[in-house]
Amino acid sequence: MTVKERSSQGGTSAQGKAQEKEKENEAAAQEMTELEAGVPPTDLDDWPSGPAKYLTYGVGAGNDDNEVYGDGATAKLGPANLQRFKDGSIAIDGEKVDNPDDYKGEPIAGGPTDPNSPS
Repeated sequence: MTVKERSSQGGTSAQGKAQEKEKENEAAAQEMTELEAGVPPTDLDDWPSGPAKYLTYGVGAGNDDNEVYGDGATAKLGPANLQRFKDGSIAIDGEKVDNPDDYKGEPIAGGPTDPNSPS
């Protein structure tokens, strides 16, 4: 039985399935957009349980994924031409900077660089 025969007999065609999936994706993106507009839930049971649970919070839920480096989520990462080395030195445009500490962020609480973290 061909797809054409199946669709004429009440079955779903590949195009119909694709349209259904597209509507599902749009509904999931809308759900995440509404979630991002408010305060994020603190209880796990309040997070989406349908297709929206597979979307990343803050990315791809109606946001423009074509942001330029330095805008949005990458704004705090430093210049695009910044290069870090294993010895702790930093170079911008291939030239090492005098004070690499100027380009280091605050340590993450409880992380390995946190001075208040238990050993």
